[in-house]
Amino acid sequence: MSQSLVRALELLGKVAGQPATLDELAATSDVHKTTVMRLLHSLEAEHFLVRNGAGQFQLGRRLFELSSRALEQRDIRQVAHPHLARLNGATGHTVHLAEMEGAEVVYIDKFESRHPVRMYSRIGLTAALHSAAVAKVILADLPVDRREQIAAGLDYVRTTGNTITGAAGLLAELGEVAEQGWAHDREEHESYVHCIAAPIRDASGRVVAAASLSVPVMLLDYEGLLKLLPGLKDATRAISTDLGWAPAPTIPGPGGGPPRTLPAGSRP
Repeated sequence: MSQSLVRALELLGKVAGQPATLDELAATSDVHKTTVMRLLHSLEAEHFLVRNGAGQFQLGRRLFELSSRALEQRDIRQVAHPHLARLNGATGHTVHLAEMEGAEVVYIDKFESRHPVRMYSRIGLTAALHSAAVAKVILADLPVDRREQIAAGLDYVRTTGNTITGAAGLLAELGEVAEQGWAHDREEHESYVHCIAAPIRDASGRVVAAASLSVPVMLLDYEGLLKLLPGLKDATRAISTDLGWAPAPTIPGPGGGPPRTLPAGSRP
């Protein structure tokens, strides 16, 4: 890679962190100011940089165009595959990847358990919206009115004694899922299997898919299943990052209370 290209990329990295003037950028560079100026002008001419009202260089529209195209080319299944494969290898349990297609949540990838007792599921099947953990995670991210519309139209087929049987129960659980950031299926779809799921987000922060761990209850009780949640969330967070997602910054709450999320674009 040429030195000029490396230096130009370094300048883009600095400006991405914070808009800066020519003098400020030259002061932190190991090359002469005229070289920095030449590189900045070249980047500006190609719309990778633009000057704001204060005379500072900031990221230009060309980068937004490229980033949008890059994200459009990221297939969720392809991006998620190595992360979920590692999760499957580390736990030995069934891992599912699901996304919403129209009004249905569909399994788009699956990693089989290493244990003899396995779930009956396959890529292409739909997940029950009122009982599958992956469906709950995806539905919980929808606007409340959309959740209510979907919940009101479901046929609440009862497959176990734990299956949710009405819209009120589902909406209450979706509210809890939205608050805590993950979902469970405690033998709601199959009487001998329980499951946890976590969201996968894109660059906008919207939940575009969900990943889950499903385990037969005779292999692992619910408390043991919850011990796998940090690993699942690590995997979905890594997938989301690869899709362009960045978590909103947080600051400590008043008096040492729970942290507060800052508005988008804010700095702690």
